[in-house]
Amino acid sequence: MGVHYEGVTDPKTLREVFHTSSPPHAGKVDLWPGSFGLMIRRPVQQLPQPGPANEREAVFGLFGLVPSWAADLTISRNTYLARAETAATKPGFREAWKSAQHCIIPAQAIYEPDWRSGRETFARIERSDAKPMGLAGLWSSWKSPKGVWVHSYAFLTINADAHPFMNRFHKAADEKRMLVILRDEEHDGWLTASADKSHEYLVPFPAEAMREVDEHHEYRVRSRA
Repeated sequence: MGVHYEGVTDPKTLREVFHTSSPPHAGKVDLWPGSFGLMIRRPVQQLPQPGPANEREAVFGLFGLVPSWAADLTISRNTYLARAETAATKPGFREAWKSAQHCIIPAQAIYEPDWRSGRETFARIERSDAKPMGLAGLWSSWKSPKGVWVHSYAFLTINADAHPFMNRFHKAADEKRMLVILRDEEHDGWLTASADKSHEYLVPFPAEAMREVDEHHEYRVRSRA
């Protein structure tokens, strides 16, 4: 789940919806793990400061979190989804979780595997009002052996077995999971929340505020290029 999404790079949308400016490199729109897209966070120098997130920055980063101790970027192949239940203890995420390195990933749509037809297709999911989503995530910065800094991010996920909309996706026997879609009014709170307050924001988005578009749209392997 959550391995494919449509990012937001339009400067006007970033400014009006997410209250930030576009960086010089906005990344791709069609994003898979290993792609470079946008994440929104508080400027690093403000992280220890409590209070409203009066400033935000959009950062060009790798989809797949790379912890500071990683030997190289290949770890990102396995660290693009952080389970809310275990992020505080998993080696790949616990550093970012403890430091409350929260980010918002702007997305127009997410794609979930759909097996209702008996074969795997991908359902495009949007907000019912067609507004961009602010997805909750964790971020990290990694310094390569050559001294190059790489920013990265991962989605946070929660259980969706009882969610009346998201529980229709994935294989019937699999646990149902969903990405955390933040309400617009929660953006500042998420960016400034301490680690011990993080779970207050990791809750299901209302089913009635979500919709399925192009119910059986297939994506082949070449779409990942």
